[in-house]
Amino acid sequence: MPQRSAAGLWIALLSAATFGVSGPFAKSLLEIGWSPGAAVGIRIGGAAVVLLVPVLIALRGRWSTLRRHSLTIVIYGMTAIALCQLFYFNAVARMSVGVSLLLEYLAPVLIVGFLWARSRRPPRIPTIIGSLTAIAGLLLVLDLAGDTRLDPVGVLFGLGAAVCLMVFFLMSARVDESLPPLVMAGGGMIVAALTIGVLGLTNLMPIHVVLADVTLAGSTYSWLVPVAVLVLVATVAAYVTGILAAQRLGSKVASFVALTEVMFAVLAAWLILGELPGVVQLLGGVLIVAGVVCVRIDELRTRDGELVHDALDQPNPVEPVPRP
Repeated sequence: MPQRSAAGLWIALLSAATFGVSGPFAKSLLEIGWSPGAAVGIRIGGAAVVLLVPVLIALRGRWSTLRRHSLTIVIYGMTAIALCQLFYFNAVARMSVGVSLLLEYLAPVLIVGFLWARSRRPPRIPTIIGSLTAIAGLLLVLDLAGDTRLDPVGVLFGLGAAVCLMVFFLMSARVDESLPPLVMAGGGMIVAALTIGVLGLTNLMPIHVVLADVTLAGSTYSWLVPVAVLVLVATVAAYVTGILAAQRLGSKVASFVALTEVMFAVLAAWLILGELPGVVQLLGGVLIVAGVVCVRIDELRTRDGELVHDALDQPNPVEPVPRP
């Protein structure tokens, strides 16, 4: 179990890092005239195409597994992938990226509240402290003290994205081990791509593409470069590792580790777009890590306590009577 959890932490950090590079590379496309819907569409649609063959190979001889989990994959694809992207980009269209991202990353707090309501057991003090510390760090990283404007509709979209992100972590953590993470991610991508296609055809998510060069790290590259990174790294690798991490860590811890995506996004923006983070943002990153560590320690203590409790509840074995 400890080795599985340690591996889960590294996988969760890898997932956060791969998710984190999506912003800067997507921004390079938006700056040359791409619409947010086009960036989301190419990201999800491309990932669906890339994962199609591996998913078919993984399902060979196991089609009953797909039928048994079809509803899970449909809900996952529509909610955790397609609608999450739609709500987030609609929030960005009405408010600053910082406020939109902050609202979306209320998901870990929503998960703590959801688990509290479901189990009717309040979270332990370390989890509460870790939650508040991580939120404080997130506020500092996003530097909301600057020019910030709030739009009621935008706030609703941001909260909708948070709910969808919560669904992502909860569903990823509860996936039956008989359903491979690759199939879960690939099937979800296909459903999400079809959903986005419908949204594009109905103009609920306008799609506009400009085939021009982009600027990355001070150099000029083909538009295919950010598209490739968005598809292969920020989507395929990100979602597969995200599911693996949630299965190993549970939804609560995995969602808090995912807060480090903000730090990775800031670092990627610095390296790729030249947006240098300030001292306040770096301090926020430290607080996020501290909050994640606090929640993780509490989770480990809780699990150890349950194991000890279960062991004490076991009946004492009957000692054999020695033969004369």
